[in-house]
This record gives sequence, C-alpha cells and structure tokens, in this order.
Amino acid sequence: MIARIWRGITLAEKADAYVDYLNETGLKDYAKTSGNLGVTVLRRLQGEHCEIVLISLWESMAAVRAFAGENPERSVYYPEDEQYLLEMEPLVRHYDVAEQLLPGDVDPNAVAAIARARR
Repeated sequence: MIARIWRGITLAEKADAYVDYLNETGLKDYAKTSGNLGVTVLRRLQGEHCEIVLISLWESMAAVRAFAGENPERSVYYPEDEQYLLEMEPLVRHYDVAEQLLPGDVDPNAVAAIARARR
C-alpha cells in the first residue's frame, strides 16, 4: 500500500471554503480512481494561516499514476486552487505503508493492561 501526502497553506478565513472545494475536485477524483483506498484531510490553524494535509492511500504506484499521471511525484492542482493557496508546492511525497492498525485490531483488554501498568 502507498501513502501519498500533499500539503498546502491557505489563509485561515479561506480554510472552510477550500476544504469544500477539495471535496468537489480532488477528493472526488480520488474516490473514482481505481485502487484508491481512501483519503484523510488534516487541518492545522496557525494564526492567520491554515495548513491542509491530504493523506491518500493507494493499492500501488500504478493506482497513484492512474490519478496523478506519468509523473506521480508532481502535485495535482485544479483551476481554482490558486485562489486559495498561498503557494503551489510542486511535489508530493509517497511512502510504503509498513504497518496499519485498524480499530478492530486493538484488544481492549491489552490497552487497559498497558494503562494500568503506566500508573
């Protein structure tokens, strides 16, 4: 599995509108691309700015290329992105997913035992 990580900075007052725009553009394209396993949108307010990070999961680099094209390291932008973003970062990062813990994978008894041991 591949994690594709993109980052952008917008003005804090435009953050909600930009996330709405992402839902209508990139996130829709992720969802309709074969091999996409989902996306997480992160936001972090920093004074007047808001950092937006997209972490999308993909079955393979071939699936990433189906979304991003033959140069998957390049960021994918949409026509109105420049109205929101303070700069257009040219590259994204890709990582092999080494481990993934899902909610059903956690044994509640083990978590409780660890919590008791830390007290």
